[in-house]
Amino acid sequence: MSDVVQQIAENVARVRERIAAAALAAGRSPEDVRLVAVTKYVGPAEAAALVAADCHVLGENRPQQLWEKAAEPVLAGVHWHLIGHLQRNKVRRTLPLVEMIHSVDSLRLLQSIEQIADELNQKVKVLLEVNCSGDVEKHGLLPDDLRRLFSALPILPHVEIRGLMTMAAREGGVATAARNFATLRQLRDLLAPKCPPEVALKELSMGMSRDFEAAIREGATLVRIGSILFDGVLT
Repeated sequence: MSDVVQQIAENVARVRERIAAAALAAGRSPEDVRLVAVTKYVGPAEAAALVAADCHVLGENRPQQLWEKAAEPVLAGVHWHLIGHLQRNKVRRTLPLVEMIHSVDSLRLLQSIEQIADELNQKVKVLLEVNCSGDVEKHGLLPDDLRRLFSALPILPHVEIRGLMTMAAREGGVATAARNFATLRQLRDLLAPKCPPEVALKELSMGMSRDFEAAIREGATLVRIGSILFDGVLT
């Protein structure tokens, strides 16, 4: 085993231990929290080391990078999640490659995914991205916009809305992040009883390397972790 592969395996093990400890401290089962290992800053070899460490759900921020990595033979069989912004002109090439899109932030994008998924005869799992921090540079629906979207949500036979996603504020540390995560959970709890039968808000995608334990305390089911998986590897 190469030094890089061994280091990444050790990092993954430590992160999984922290996920399990945070879940148990919150009175939850560790199995209720899935790790999405983010490969934004690494190449195919490092991503393959994640797979060797039993990380089979990988997340990419940019569609183009996802396309490139999904074509790598060493990454065959990966369950890809797109966690960054998706433009409508990139939907067609992205849909066949992904298990889930975390970052749907408009009705227009939902409708574009539905149209192309229909053409491809494909079902697509998505999360709706919510801007819980109010940061103007972040993508995502504002909470009031999310409520309005749900009040007039069209039937989308090829789109499975599975939950919500957010990113914490850039400033303010873990305490601010925890408030952002609580906002997302409260929105989910408010909207879930009013959802149409074809919508299930079971997933909460929130928490990254610096704040995932706070996210787990607030109910995260998917944590998107990248940089700490590569401690000692990236220069």
